[in-house]
Amino acid sequence: MTLVRFWMSHASELQGLLLQHLMLVLVSTAAAMAIGIPAGIFAARRPRLGRFVLVAASAAQTVPSLALLGFLLPLPFIGGVGPRTALVALSIYALLPIMRTTVTGLRTLDPSVVEAGVAMGMTPRQLLWLVQLPLALPSIITGIRVATVIGVGTATIAAAIGAGGLGEYIFRGLAMVDTTTILAGAVPAALLALTADGLLAWAERGVRTGQVRIGMLVTVGGAAAAIVILAAGAGGYVRSTSVVVVGSKNFTEQVILGELLAQAIEAEGATVSRKLNLGGTFVCDRALRTGDIDVYVEYSGTAVTAVFHEAVPRESGRALEQARALYAAQGLSVVQPLGFNNTFAILVRRRDAQALALQTIDDLHRTMTRWTAGFGYEFLQRDDGYPGLVRAYDLRFASEPRGMDLSLIYRALAEGQVDVIAGDATNALIDSLELQLLADNRQYFPPYDAIPVVRTAALLREPAIGRALARLAGRISDHDMRAMNAAVDLERRDPKSVAAEFISGLGAK
Repeated sequence: MTLVRFWMSHASELQGLLLQHLMLVLVSTAAAMAIGIPAGIFAARRPRLGRFVLVAASAAQTVPSLALLGFLLPLPFIGGVGPRTALVALSIYALLPIMRTTVTGLRTLDPSVVEAGVAMGMTPRQLLWLVQLPLALPSIITGIRVATVIGVGTATIAAAIGAGGLGEYIFRGLAMVDTTTILAGAVPAALLALTADGLLAWAERGVRTGQVRIGMLVTVGGAAAAIVILAAGAGGYVRSTSVVVVGSKNFTEQVILGELLAQAIEAEGATVSRKLNLGGTFVCDRALRTGDIDVYVEYSGTAVTAVFHEAVPRESGRALEQARALYAAQGLSVVQPLGFNNTFAILVRRRDAQALALQTIDDLHRTMTRWTAGFGYEFLQRDDGYPGLVRAYDLRFASEPRGMDLSLIYRALAEGQVDVIAGDATNALIDSLELQLLADNRQYFPPYDAIPVVRTAALLREPAIGRALARLAGRISDHDMRAMNAAVDLERRDPKSVAAEFISGLGAK
C-alpha cells in the first residue's frame, strides 16, 4: 500500500518518467533495427566478413553498462550528459540480438524455396525482399523482442547521466536507502518489460501464422517512429536556450541542493529543467563544460584538488578565491558560497571509538592492521581522497579498501561490513547510526564550502540565475543542511518538498 500511495502522490512525475523511459527504449531499438538488420543481411551473405561484424557486436555487449556510458561521455557529438549518450549505449546493446537472429533467419531458410525464386527469374533484390526477409521475419522479431526487453532493463541506468526514465526513482531510492522509492521505479520497469515482451510475442506468432503482414509491421513501425520523434520533442529532449538546466551529483545532499537551486531560480520567473543524480564530480563538471547543464553545487576543496589537480589552501577564503580564479579561466563563474562546509569525515562506530579511545585519525594506528576500510569509488581515486590520506597519516589497513556506493557506506560501517569509512560531515546518518567522527588532527582535508558553479554565458543570458543564487548565498548553515538531509534520509520525505519548505522559510530568517 505504501508503494501505491507513493505512485498516487507522484502521478504526474511517474507519467513523465515512464514516457521518457519508453522513448529511450523505442528510439534505441529502432536505431538498432536500422543498423542491425542490414548488418545481419550482410553477415549472412558474406560469412567471412560477417564473422568480424558479429564479433565486434559481441565484444560491445560484454562491456558493463556503466563503463560504456563512461567511455561515451567524453566523445564529441555522441557523448555528453543527457539522452543522446544513453541512446547510443542502448542501441549498441540492442544490436547483437537483432543481428544474430537476422543471420540465423536467413541462413536457415529452406534452400528449395530460394531456388524456386531464382527459377522464377527474381533478381537478388527481389529475392531478398519478397522471399528471404518475409520467411526470416519471425526470427528477426525474436531478436527485436530480446533487444527490447534488454533495453527496458538497461535504460534504468540512463538516469545516472541525466537522461531521465524510471531509473530516476531507483537512483533516488538508493541515495535515500528507501525501498519504496526503489520499487517505484523498478516495478513499472518490470511491467513495461513484460508488456513489451508479450506484444512482440503476439507479433511473432502472428507472423508465423500469416496473420500479420510485413506491410502492416512497416506501417505500424513508421507510425511509432513518428510518435516517438514528436513525443521526444514534446518531452524536452531538444534543449531550449531559454531553459536553465540544474544538475547535481548522486547523493542526498546534492539532490536537495539541486532542488533548492531549481526552485529558487523558478521563483525568479525562469523555466528550469532538472538533471539530478548525475553521478560524481567528474560527470557534473563535464556536463557543465559541455553546456549540458548550466549550474550545480560544487565544494571548494573538491574543485581545486579533484577538478583542477592543484594544492588547496587550508584557509576557507583563500580556497574560495583559488577556485573562483580557476573556473573563471574556463568561462565558468563561482558565485557566493551557500554558507556551510561539508568537509570529509573519517568515521568509525561509536562503540569502537569509546572502547578503544579513538579520537583522531592518528589513533587508527592502533587498529589499522586489523580493520577493513570502505570508501566511495570517487574517494578512492581523488587527489584529496584515499591516496593522500594514507600518505598524510601513514595508514596501512589489513587489506585493500572496499569500494562501494556512497548511499550504502554508512550502513556498511554500522553493520560491521567495514570498520572505517570516509563520509560527509553534514550527513544525518552519523548520529542516527551511532557513528563517531575522528578529528583531522593533521589538517589533511581542505575546506569544502558549498559553492554554486555556473556557466558564465548562462548567467549573462538569464538574470534570474544570479538573483536566485544571491538569495541563497550564506543562508544555509551546517545545521540547516543536516536537518534537510535528515528529513530525506531518516524521515523518508521527498527532496522536492524538503527544498520547498526551506525556500518558503527564507523570508522568516
